[in-house]
Amino acid sequence: MSKKPIGLPQMSVLSLALCAVLAHAQSQPATPDQPQAEGAAAPASAAVPVQRVPYLSEAMKTQIRNEIKEEILTQARAERWGVPNASPAWADRIKIDGDLRYRHQADRPSKDNTPPYVYLGAEGANDNGISRAPDFAAYNNSGYATASTEDKRDRERLRLRLGLTAKVSDEVGVGVRLATGNTNDRVSTNQTLGQGFNKYQLLVDRAFIRVDPLESLTVHAGRMPNPWFATEMVWSDNLNFEGLAATLRRVPEEGTFVPFATMGWFPLREASKPARGSRALTGAQVGLSWEPASRMRVKAGLAIYSYKNIAGQQDLDYITDGTQVTGTGPTYGQYEYAANMRQKGNTVFETNPAFDRNQSPVWGLAYQFRPMVLTLSAELTHFSPYSLLLSAEYARNTAFDVGNFHQRAGAAYASVNPGGKDSGYHLKLAFGSPEVREEGQWQVATSYRHVGSDAVLDAFTDGDLGLGGTNLKGFTMGATYGLYRNTALGARYLSAQTIETPLNASYPDAKYKINTLQVDLNVRF
Repeated sequence: MSKKPIGLPQMSVLSLALCAVLAHAQSQPATPDQPQAEGAAAPASAAVPVQRVPYLSEAMKTQIRNEIKEEILTQARAERWGVPNASPAWADRIKIDGDLRYRHQADRPSKDNTPPYVYLGAEGANDNGISRAPDFAAYNNSGYATASTEDKRDRERLRLRLGLTAKVSDEVGVGVRLATGNTNDRVSTNQTLGQGFNKYQLLVDRAFIRVDPLESLTVHAGRMPNPWFATEMVWSDNLNFEGLAATLRRVPEEGTFVPFATMGWFPLREASKPARGSRALTGAQVGLSWEPASRMRVKAGLAIYSYKNIAGQQDLDYITDGTQVTGTGPTYGQYEYAANMRQKGNTVFETNPAFDRNQSPVWGLAYQFRPMVLTLSAELTHFSPYSLLLSAEYARNTAFDVGNFHQRAGAAYASVNPGGKDSGYHLKLAFGSPEVREEGQWQVATSYRHVGSDAVLDAFTDGDLGLGGTNLKGFTMGATYGLYRNTALGARYLSAQTIETPLNASYPDAKYKINTLQVDLNVRF
């Protein structure tokens, strides 16, 4: 039951007016009824002042009534008097949403895949220090491979995302999202079931400030949603960015081009002297959206992304006794492309080739990365209520340079050609509802991707096709159907295989192929 004072709203307007008039009258000095002769004693009754009430015309009463009524109504609207289940005003500035997805995933590697023991053998006599899938070569203390290239796998997976956005003012807002997953996988928020009923981690997936100083300018700071117009070939749909980004766009006008420009700076690793230098990603994108006809929308974007200090180079910070390595220095390992960051596909080399083969190699990226990316999309609504969605993307690593690799890798690689491909493309077609949110809505989609080993950094690309990474070609087919409002059932079939050998030139016939089925039940709230 509401505890808001109710006496004031229930008083009649005229009573309030009379109270105001009486208060005014009482503040005036009293005057006796009759004037007194000079020197005459005042009668006893003169001690009681006589109050005079001014006469109020009907027009004045109406004016006072309207003014008080308007003041009360303004206060009532602001404080929501009499509104059932009214929430406080601050609640209107906060929005909570999320989704929960249950997935069955079946992975079926080809029986013709190069077995894992060959990857171990590639570190022996036939090793030239090059690989594109170094984690397939993992092994235990007994020398047995711990990775798998041939075994099938079935998993039940869960994804929970819970987000909150708050409008602090007309210009400032904040966003926070929690999600399942782990700290070693940047492109997935899945939690695999089967951990003996153990509890799940809930991690900070987003935490950002949004500022709109102008109608045409938006600035993000913190851990934010992807600010770029792109497909999953370059940036995974599950990837969030950390740093600063600003987007400037023209206020939309019907029948005109709407250009936009985005710039961003994102630290990847802080400097930690003397052991490590800083790493960062910077990017810039220009583009436009356009409606050439009433049933057609087109969007295009051209971007360039540059990675600072991401490439590997020969690591000489170790100690030898003249015949073998006996220890390492304080900066050893600073050029590593770490296992908890990479997926697979990028060409890597051993930055410590002088080490004994019984010690784990430290892998560094063979090439620098500065991909230029062109992205196009079109939506055709001629088939209303259905839409035809088309998208295409082409990427080329403009920093791909074998000569630069030889300068960084040192004398041990002077005659080694690391190979690799510097470009990739992605095509996608979808038909049906633009977004499946209501019961009975549906969408079917198919895509094809051919992404060279070193076209883009494999750490941040899609993690589903071919189980993630680059050096892959393959297709995806899928369908989604709305069971109920905000509840959809979907299925996808993904098939991919390597373009080049995942090993080195000594194993030109090595290959990896895998087919994946994903069945999803997704609920949004």
